[in-house]
Amino acid sequence: MYRLAPYQTGLWLAEYLSIRCQLCRVHQSVSQSQLIQSQPTKSQIVESQYSSNTANSASGSLPNNHSSIANLRHFFDKRLNSGLLCPHCHHSISWLPKPFQVDMSAGSTLSIQAATYYDYPIRQAIRAFKHHEDMTKLPLLLHALRQLPRPHGCHYDNSMIVAMPTTAQRLIKRGFDPVSILSAHLSKHWQIPLWHGVQRIDDTISQQGLTRAERLSNLDNAFALIESPPAKRLILFDDVATTGASLQALGRALHSLSGITSLNNAPTSHKHPIIAYALAHGSQS
Repeated sequence: MYRLAPYQTGLWLAEYLSIRCQLCRVHQSVSQSQLIQSQPTKSQIVESQYSSNTANSASGSLPNNHSSIANLRHFFDKRLNSGLLCPHCHHSISWLPKPFQVDMSAGSTLSIQAATYYDYPIRQAIRAFKHHEDMTKLPLLLHALRQLPRPHGCHYDNSMIVAMPTTAQRLIKRGFDPVSILSAHLSKHWQIPLWHGVQRIDDTISQQGLTRAERLSNLDNAFALIESPPAKRLILFDDVATTGASLQALGRALHSLSGITSLNNAPTSHKHPIIAYALAHGSQS
């Protein structure tokens, strides 16, 4: 019998049963379509909750099983499109900073789009999740992840997501791979499969605290292909892109070993364009 991991159970509860914001823990979550509109007044929220409860009560008294199934399906469809933050917390975060470019090869650049800045509360959530395995922060990170727009023209049949690989040594020390968990949810959200054809070499040190030059030097020959990349668009993903050095090195490795080019600079003769995404980048301050 298939069993959910503890973090999956907690995420399922937060996603479908919790009525509290995953940041302030006060307000009820609302649908993503409502988040882009103006923040509702308290009376509107109360009225909406009353109408919903009334409708659910009425549907529960109906003898028609077909109507009950339809109402149940509508409920889960609504929860599937729910945000994990209340409107106030959602709008307090700056989403989708301007993409930045890093050089991948002569005449070719890699565009990196982040969901938000590496500021409060995302910075604290990422640190707690990565370094302390605090799975209670995962719903907030997934809410941020879902702000990333699907790359134009990319879908299940023509694209693959490449998560930033970790070293075997770091995986043993940490006990889990946070980027792998996040990329799996991004894959589910975009309906684009993952590709695990890149290996991280163990002789590099942590990128934290290094300058950009030191980061680039540290990542020389840090990646190796363990299988040929598919003839599809590759979407690189990392949790934090401070300078973009890790994504740059990964893009260079794929580019030099397989003839991949940048999505922005792809000539018609290439069939392997590449673009990069991250959960957070830099600081707004």
